[in-house]
Parts: sequence; C-alpha cells; structure tokens
Amino acid sequence: MSFDYKLKLKDAAQLVVVSKGKPYKIGKDMSEVEIIENGTLIVDNNGNIADLGNASEMEEKYKSFTFEKVIDCKNRVVLPGFVDAHTHPVFSGDRVHEFAMKLAGATYLDVHKAGGGIQFTISHTRQSSEQELLELLKPRLDRMVKSGTTLIEAKSGYGLEKETEMKMLKVLHTAAKEHSVEIVSTYLGGHAVPKGLTAAEATDDIVNVQLPELKRLRDLGEISPSNIDVFLEKGFYEYDDTKRILEEGQKLGLEINFHGDELSFMRSGELAGELKARAISHLEKVSEEGMKAMAQVPTFGVLLPTTAYILRLECPPARRMIELGVPVALGSDFNPNAHCLSMPFVMNLACVLMKMNMNEALVAATINSAASINRSSTHGSLEVGKCADFVILNAPKWEHIIYQMCDPPISLVIKKGNVAFESK
Repeated sequence: MSFDYKLKLKDAAQLVVVSKGKPYKIGKDMSEVEIIENGTLIVDNNGNIADLGNASEMEEKYKSFTFEKVIDCKNRVVLPGFVDAHTHPVFSGDRVHEFAMKLAGATYLDVHKAGGGIQFTISHTRQSSEQELLELLKPRLDRMVKSGTTLIEAKSGYGLEKETEMKMLKVLHTAAKEHSVEIVSTYLGGHAVPKGLTAAEATDDIVNVQLPELKRLRDLGEISPSNIDVFLEKGFYEYDDTKRILEEGQKLGLEINFHGDELSFMRSGELAGELKARAISHLEKVSEEGMKAMAQVPTFGVLLPTTAYILRLECPPARRMIELGVPVALGSDFNPNAHCLSMPFVMNLACVLMKMNMNEALVAATINSAASINRSSTHGSLEVGKCADFVILNAPKWEHIIYQMCDPPISLVIKKGNVAFESK
C-alpha cells in the first residue's frame, strides 16, 4: 500500500523550530528560539519535512491524506536532531588509565610527554584493521543516537601517516553509508608530529604524500572528506606549518576547520581571518583581536566544554564571542581523552561552565553546529524541506533536555522520518 506521507507527528506540546530562514544565528539572536505551541509536523516520503504548524489547522489541512506512521506527541516536545560539530570517533584502545594521572594533577602535555595521549591511541589505531575500526565505531554511533545526535563532524588523526589516515577516512565513508547517523568527515593528518620527525618534515609529508593520496582516493569515491584540520599548538604544528597545510587543503576544495588556541595562544583567530576559515575548535586562549577577525569572516567558534572540564582548563570566552558576533557552535569532542557522546550533557556544561543561556546552547547544538560543517541548509532546525531529523522528548517543555542533563527523557529519535531509537 502506498501512502501520501511517511510520518505525522501530531499534537506536540512544542515544535521547537529553533530558527526560521537563517543559516545560523549570532549575538542576541542566539537567545531567540522559535517555538510552535500545540503543533503538528508532516514528513514526506523522501524523509524531509513537508509542513508544520498549529495542530488544529494542520489536522484540517491534511484530513484526507494517508500516513505510513502517526506518532501522538501530546505532552511531548519535538526538537531538531542534535548536530555534534567536533568528534574523533575512530580509534582503537582506551585511555582510562590516564584519567587517574589527570586527577593527580598531570596536564595534557604531561600525559603526552609520558607516551600517553594521542601517541598511545595512534599506536593502537595503526595496528587495527579497517574492519576492526568500523566495528568499534558503530556502537559509539549507536550511543550518540540514543542521546539525540543525528549528524556529526568526524575526524581522522590517529594515524599521522598515509596508510592509517586513509584507513580512518575509509571507515568514516563506510559508516556514513551503513549507519543512521550522518557523517561529515575531516582529514586531520596534522594532529601531532610523528615520532622521529620534525614538524617541518611532518608538514612536508602531509603536503607531498598524504594530501595527494587523499585526492586520489576521493576521486575514486573511496573516501569523502569535506574539511581539513590541524592541531595548531606549541610543540605540535605551529603557525607557519599550520597555515601551509590548511592552504594546501583549501586548494583541494576542503574547508578549513581546525584546532586552535586550546593550551596556548597561537593567533588562531587571526589565522582564520586571513584564510577565511569555516570553523575553529577549542579557543580557550583566543585573543580579542582573534575573535573580532572570526566575527568578520565569519568563522564559527566550535566550543568544547567537555575538554575544559576534563582537563581543568579555563573555559573559552563564550560570552565575549557572542557579544562580538562570532557564531558559536558546540561539539562533544568525543575521543579517548574526553569520552562524552551526549550533546544534552554538552549543552548543560555550556550553560554552567561557559555561562551560556539555554536558548544559546540549543542554537549552538543545532543550527549553528550544522552551519559550522556547512549543513544548515538541510539540518539544524524544523523547516520545510529540511531533513526529518527529530528528538522527541517526554516532557512538556524543551528545556528538560538540558535540565535533565545526564539522563534526559528522550522517548524517540527520528532520522529522515524513520525511528532510529526508541526508549523502552
């Protein structure tokens, strides 16, 4: 039997539109969240939003049409699926043993110098097959869905040489085809300097060996990276090497989306202004001039409160960024160092640690995070024509997604009009 429409969500206490007709929000506009009280939403057979509005008006408008599935959302809230703007989900080997070191006072760089951190994960990831990495990735994506995430940015970066970096990008390419979570992949060959090489030698390898292979495999359809990333930091890749790598990636059509100003001030915002970068992540040490340069482009500030929390760092200046007109997004920074897969928890931390209000946090986890990876035309808000990605909350007001931080009352997660998760 054929149906006129795939899905109807009827009589929702709130349809949280977030933003209407805007690709992202900045400044005071981040504090405004559009809501339809007592609403109904229709999904077409392609898995896109066909219509939404007041429940009684929608019921009259669609009374003669058939639906493959109808979900009664009375006393429930419908939110856009969350977009996690920064993750490192492909890796082998956990780093639970490092947690005790951090609790005892070891810094990120102390752990790194002791042979832990990125280098520990690199050694394990290099030894794992493509299939092994894929099987490790899938349950992580499952857990993200349970917390309402339907689209992620995901990086390579635990190889630092051609074979493993391309292996990781292949895993992300395969997972994007097989899993309900959509994936925008990022090449991060410049995550750390490989043992035995100088930063200059590692930069040469990225530019002359890894990026040509990336282009070859992308042209063959075996990988699908959209962004290029570098860890701009003292003792890793510093300003000139970072700039060279990012510019070479730009030549291949990759958007610049890099790590900056996390542990040290490295003029990341200033570099973003010069290169017209799409996004910078972390920004704990960003300067006033850097924030102004970012606002001018604009370059998205992807803030990662889990990292500041776990490493006991000073939080990035979210309030000042918003005041200056930097579009602020949020990411979990899921990786072996910050093992968080929950965007509701990230939003809670953003409010408590970075002094964002709840509306700003929601905007940053939906429309702005989608825009930071160039997907806000299709994701991040409840608008006609966008992907039917929803979080259905068993609560009368949407704020419960942040308030009930670690165990939010998510009853259903819908991906392109299909149920991706249902609570028991």
